[in-house]
Amino acid sequence: MKLKHVFLTVFVVLLLDQVLKIYIKTQFFYGQEENILGSWFKLHFIENEGMAFGMKFGDHWGKLFLTLFRLVAVCWGFFFIQSTLIKQKFSNGLIFCSALILAGAMGNLIDSLVYGKIFTESSFHKAHVVAWGQGYGELLHGKVVDMLYFPIMSGTFPTWFPIWGGESFEFFRPVFNLADFSISFGVITILVFQNKLLHNKKIQHLVTEPVAETPIATDTVEEETAV
Repeated sequence: MKLKHVFLTVFVVLLLDQVLKIYIKTQFFYGQEENILGSWFKLHFIENEGMAFGMKFGDHWGKLFLTLFRLVAVCWGFFFIQSTLIKQKFSNGLIFCSALILAGAMGNLIDSLVYGKIFTESSFHKAHVVAWGQGYGELLHGKVVDMLYFPIMSGTFPTWFPIWGGESFEFFRPVFNLADFSISFGVITILVFQNKLLHNKKIQHLVTEPVAETPIATDTVEEETAV
């Protein structure tokens, strides 16, 4: 897999992720929910100031640290894929999964970097794009847009169930976006198929290449026999 294929993968994921986020941001009011496939797949608009799946990471300084960490991770990710995975001929599957993880990180990074500068606040009114600097927040402090919601199953734990007995539950509760899905898919695939993905084609070729037999000097053997 070549670097151009990595760029193509990242571009496609980023395009889909940002188009969906901008659509939700500008067409949904905060908290709006629309059924897509019955009641088990919905578009539910929320925003978070932290990590994937709505998790948070501290306050003002925590958000700043997280955004800067994402920026450094993305820059290092491109370097690592090009200088290590591609150059040393690791499997195409590992490179593709790494590109998905990188694309997901970039997708949420864009929200954190600039959304606060170019969008109005989302509330009971739909947000809209504004001139740079007239948005709801500071640079590096934008909120990440989430919308994918899969409440596949809900109910109540039986009273005898440890800790959560009698409490209601819902699976799958977190609301996420395409960038989160891209990261999760890449990581889970690497973990599940690590025996097939985490190998180096260059090293494997050297290991499996048959060793050439060293020819025996027949003249020397004949002379020793004659003696």
